[in-house]
Order: sequence, then structure tokens, then C-alpha cells
Amino acid sequence: MRVRLVSLGCRLNSGEIDALARDFSAVGHCVVASGEDADLMVINTCAVTHRAGAESRRLIRRFRREYPQAALVVTGCYAQLSAHTARALGADLVVGNQYKDALPQILHEAGILPSPEPLPYEGLVGVGSTVRTRAFLKVQDGCNNSCTFCVVTLARGSARSRAQCDVIADVNKLVSLGYQEVVLCGVHLGAYGHDHGRLDGLQKLVQALLCETDVPRLRLSSLEPWDLQPSFFGLWQDVRLLPHLHLPLQSGCDSVLRRMGRRTTCTSFRALLRSARSAIPDLAISTDVMVGFPGESDVEFEQSLEFVGSMEFAQMHIFRYSRRIGTLAADMPGHVPEDVAKHRSSRLHELDRRMQSRFRQRFVGRKLSVLWERSRPHDNGLCWSGLTPNYLRVVTHTTKQLDLHNAVTETSLLAMVDEGILGEVVAPLDFVSQRIPVELALGVNAAKYLPSVPQVHEATSPRA
Repeated sequence: MRVRLVSLGCRLNSGEIDALARDFSAVGHCVVASGEDADLMVINTCAVTHRAGAESRRLIRRFRREYPQAALVVTGCYAQLSAHTARALGADLVVGNQYKDALPQILHEAGILPSPEPLPYEGLVGVGSTVRTRAFLKVQDGCNNSCTFCVVTLARGSARSRAQCDVIADVNKLVSLGYQEVVLCGVHLGAYGHDHGRLDGLQKLVQALLCETDVPRLRLSSLEPWDLQPSFFGLWQDVRLLPHLHLPLQSGCDSVLRRMGRRTTCTSFRALLRSARSAIPDLAISTDVMVGFPGESDVEFEQSLEFVGSMEFAQMHIFRYSRRIGTLAADMPGHVPEDVAKHRSSRLHELDRRMQSRFRQRFVGRKLSVLWERSRPHDNGLCWSGLTPNYLRVVTHTTKQLDLHNAVTETSLLAMVDEGILGEVVAPLDFVSQRIPVELALGVNAAKYLPSVPQVHEATSPRA
């Protein structure tokens, strides 16, 4: 059967859909790309904001219209919260979040999916024609926090962790398939093991993965700041654990944090960042910041802006508050007008561009390893894009004959460009003899990317 898989929203959703791609492929089904015919459509929806819910509805309507003969299955957070609407829009089957991992078996029992003979894994498996070099692995689901703005607890349920032995087996399988990097994901990743009485569960899991697998690069997804102690940062003595932390702040004003139900303060957050940076060289710290939370005054926003600027984040993900029915914040007084929230968002985005540029500039002139992910045509060759351990986006230009996909190479970081940082591959691990000088690869465009006077090009890097 030809299966089309689509995911909206967070990295956890991406990890779930990638796992489904591997599961469908392992039992003989063909995972197809956009534009190809499909017998089965699966949409992993999102509902974290009004915009995400609207996009989920749009996709359901679109796929019902474009694939009238295909079976349409809808799962994910929007399906969990609005199952009747999903059915009314054309879904043949709506599957709750708690059952999505067993989707191939559910579809077989429903008579939608045949059950062919299992096939061996042969290598990296992607969604459609996209072959990822990083695997997003769900190790935890659900959340026991009580953030007043968040609908995810309603959609995902209480926190629950996968068994450590199962995670280790999955990582070993991913390494055997050729993945160079595994990203551990969860709704509340820092609470891994808490449901089994292990407050140090995540630390023990990471230690086990570094000891019992040969994963070349291990990255952690978003971590709530109150889950971490300074001793946690000792894990980064193993260089395979990548120096990148995403620590959601949400606001740089204590009074707003209290209304949000966040279990942190500006003082404790500052101390945490100081401990992390002193323990982990070249650490990139990214964060989430929300504007326009109910009751956020001009004074509170200015306090937040000043605090955020003092933290010197490598990157910020900036959101305008979105009212979600069923959350405590939805009924709070003082909802901020849309035009005010939009203006505050633009000011934060400008600050983010400046902080990103300063962080990137620190690494120009240095050599870092890069995992090369994808390419696009460029002049008579290819433009490759990849990530350093601390999540810097790097581009390089090669001939068409040089395939960097899924290679980790030592790379000289030469100059700031719109895409991130221009790099030159110094010592490809798989093809040392095929070094491509950057001047030759760039040809007549060398001046565009290598200005005689270094210039700062401020641009937003894609998220992890």
C-alpha cells in the first residue's frame, strides 16, 4: 500500500511520524512523497495555537478533496481535542494520541491496511522522498505541569515515560540504519522517569545511551528549566552529547511568569544559564518567549525585553499568545489587543536577529564538525546545508559529484551569509581525497559570499 504521512507542529510530532514511516516501511508498505498517488493518508495534527488548529483543518479538507479514494486517518493533538470536527471534515478514522504509536496494527485490525510479510530495514527511512540524517525519537509523552496557557496537557494526557531498555534498543537500531544523530523528544522531556519515581531519570537515560550505544551525536530536545540541576551538565564531558539546550522561558517578567503558572523565576533562570555555560564549552542556548499574555502591561513587557536581551540567547522562538478553550488563561482578564501583541513580537524578533548574529560571529574563523543534511542546485554544482553540534546552520558549495549527505566533516567557518555561516569542508571523513577549495566551488560568486570586509547578515536559522 502507498502511504502518505504528514506532520504539523513540534519535533515530537516529527519524531512520531518518522517512527511511523519506519514501521510502515518495515512491513512492506511504500511511504510516498508530496504529489504522489497514495492509498492511505495519515495526518499528525497540532493544536498548540489557533493557527495550528486552522492549518490542521485546512489539511484535512485539502487531502479529502485531492485524494477522494484514499483512506484518510487523522491523529495528533487537534484530532484529540476536536475529533467530531475532524470526522465532519472528511476523516475516515480519528485516532487518539495514546494510540497513534500502534497505528499500523490498528489500521490492519480495521481492515484498512493489509498485513504483508515483514521486510528487513535497509537504511535511513524518511517521509516520502525526504531522508533525514537526524532521527527524532520519542522517549516521553504527556505532561503534569499546569501552565495556564497550554492546551497540550489536555491533548496529551499525564506524563509517562518509555522503558529505558526500549529507548536503548531503538537508538541502537537507528545507529544500525545509518543515522548520525538522534534527538530525544518528549512533551516534558525533563520529567523522563518521574512517573516511575526516578527524579534523575533523564540523566540516567542519557548516561545509559552514551555507555550502551555507539550513537555519534546525541541531542536533547526542549527541557523545562526547573527540571535541571547543575550536576546535570556534567553529562557534557562526553562530546557526543551536543552542546545545545532549548530552555523555554516564556517571559522575562516574574509577575507574568506567576500568572502563566511557570515554575521558575528570572533569578533562578539566570543562575541556571550561568551554570550551564560554565560547564559546557561553546554552548548554544535557545528559548521560547511569548508576548501578549493576558494582563501583560507595557511595563511588564519592557521588563521581559530587557531580561531576555541580557541572556544572550543563540536563538529565540517568539509566539503571540493564543487563547485556547479549556485553559485557565482563556478566562483571565486583560487580553492584549492583537496590534499591541504584534508590535511587541516585532521588537523581540529584532532583538533575536541581533543576538543570533552576535552568537554566530563568535565562531567565524573556527573549525567545527558539521552534519550535512540536504542540498539544492547552485550554479553548476550544489549548495549543501548542515548543522554544527551547537546548532549553527552552515552552508557550503561543491561540485555535483561530491555527495555530503549524512557525512560529518570538519569544516572551516568562513563568513556570515544569509543562510547562516559559509563553510569550507576541510577533512571529509568518507572522502578525504576530494577536498573542494571554497574559492573554486564558489567561482564567480566568491565575492558575494566572502566580502573583503566582514559583514553581518542577520537572518533567522531554522529550528531543530
